Formats: sequence, C-alpha cells, structure tokens
Amino acid sequence: MQSQNRIFDDIARVAGGALGALTSLKDEIEAMIRDRMERFMADGNFVRREEFDVVRAMAAEARAEQERLAARVAALEAALQKSPEGEAALTQKP
Repeated sequence: MQSQNRIFDDIARVAGGALGALTSLKDEIEAMIRDRMERFMADGNFVRREEFDVVRAMAAEARAEQERLAARVAALEAALQKSPEGEAALTQKP
C-alpha cells in the first residue's frame, strides 16, 4: 500500500511539473507573438486606435470651425450687399 501511495505522489509531482512547464511555455509563446505583432505594426506604419481617434476629433473640430467661418463670411457678404458702399466693394476686384 505504501508503494502505491509513492507512485501516486510521484505521478502527481510529475503532472504538476509538466503543468508548470506548459504554463511557462504558453507565456513565452504569447510574449513572442506579442513582440512580433508589435514589430509588424511598427514596420507597417500603422497607428494606434487612440492616435486615430485624436486626429479624427481634430479633423471634425477643424471642419466645424470652417463651417462656422463660412457662415460668418456669408453673413458679412449679405450685410455688405445691403449697404450701397458694400455692394460696390463686393464687385471690385482685388
């Protein structure tokens, strides 16, 4: 009976060691894959999502500002057309 318990203990130790080895192997493979993906992304001139979102927000803000300025210019042109001096100024070539 005693020898059977030793066999089970040995099997349990071997299984535990194998499980630890597999876990470390899995971690090492994941690190290698992550490293290669990062290198691939850097070589491909890809941008991170956060950087893309920042640039997109800046473009949207610039577009909104451009639309506000266009509306303001249109309002100023309309006001100039209503006045006699303004109408002459709009028809003059710079």
